[in-house]
Amino acid sequence: MTAMDSKLAIDGGAAARSKPLPPNYPGASVIGAEEAERAARVLQAQSPFRYYGIDMQHAVRTLEEMMSAELGIPYALGVTSCTAALVVALKALGIGYGDKVIVPANTFLATPGAVVASHAVPVFADVDDSLNLDPDDLERVLDDEVKAIIAVPILGNPVDMDPIMAFAKRHGLRVIEDVAQSCGATYKGRYAGTIGDIGVFSFQMNKILTAGEGGAVVTSDPLLFERAVRYHDQGLFREQARYGIASPEEEHAFLGQNYRMSELTGAVLVEQWKKLGDIVSRMRANCAAIREAVAAGLPGLKFRRSADPAGDIGSNLGMVLPSAAQAGRFIEALNAENITAHLLYGGRPVYMMPQLFRQRTAERSGFPFDYPFRRPVVYREDMCPRAVDLMARTVYMPVSPLLDSRDAGEIADGIVKVGRSLGL
Repeated sequence: MTAMDSKLAIDGGAAARSKPLPPNYPGASVIGAEEAERAARVLQAQSPFRYYGIDMQHAVRTLEEMMSAELGIPYALGVTSCTAALVVALKALGIGYGDKVIVPANTFLATPGAVVASHAVPVFADVDDSLNLDPDDLERVLDDEVKAIIAVPILGNPVDMDPIMAFAKRHGLRVIEDVAQSCGATYKGRYAGTIGDIGVFSFQMNKILTAGEGGAVVTSDPLLFERAVRYHDQGLFREQARYGIASPEEEHAFLGQNYRMSELTGAVLVEQWKKLGDIVSRMRANCAAIREAVAAGLPGLKFRRSADPAGDIGSNLGMVLPSAAQAGRFIEALNAENITAHLLYGGRPVYMMPQLFRQRTAERSGFPFDYPFRRPVVYREDMCPRAVDLMARTVYMPVSPLLDSRDAGEIADGIVKVGRSLGL
């Protein structure tokens, strides 16, 4: 790198890249004629509803069968969103008013929001240096009112599930995997979402696969699956014969909601699902090449740890800076080099969102926070100190499946250039 090359773009130097990185929409970036053609078939068949129509195309069923086969899990259910999937999963587990659910401090608002929508209350566990749920912090937030744990692999990085599952087994807790950001991630050879009692997926716009919106619930438990199906479809179970299940309405039915996936969404996702392996392999290769080059050029830079590096989908490169102030300068300088970088969720734990922190809901009574818990649920800004510390100084750079080797080289050179200038 020459002296001229080393001058930061933010200071008037030449940018490491002549154009910005592709937008951070992995699935959307590979949408093509296939998705359009399959969606058109649904429209031409005049049958956009999944359970009946004029000329059924069975797109949602096809998606569910593809997911089940690839994930190696017997039951998959398409729903309207991952938030809906979380609510369906919680209700399948019987979670409700008077229950607490452990949620990681580093997650999107939808995770604790779904707990509240299910009439339960989230309690927050800290993260470890993977920025995922810290198994060693579970004991701190456990009491006899806690009924479940939600594990969230953030930005493609698998959660350390073995100790979480062992903890849950010791204490009689259920485990939900919220795989919204990490479709295709694995942990010790098993797909994320298939390890806990029930898993949920997102197909929203910026996810690994997308139809703009959409979600799915997966499980190996036939009882949980039946309850999930019923809750997502007003208490009905229309396809019992498909699963070889005979479940009388008068015995097993209960009131539910409408979270049914449309055939249009299913059609797009059938074609998206076919592309998952290619998307993940490209991101993994790009991320590995960038990380290796950056590590060689900045040997003192710390990267986000992974509980299973082989299972990380490589959708984001996480770099841990020595301080929040340095992280801010690093981000500003990288973006000037046309290398997208950011703090996740503004660098703050989710419980600091005002609606959560102040326990505000649409209900005048503050329901479900008004439940008289024996151990009151109180949120404090410093209650998860590692999340407070690490989230404010972990810089993420999204890795697109559209990158080529030249892009990877330019990105790595730009990160090294900025890092050296800042003395990292």
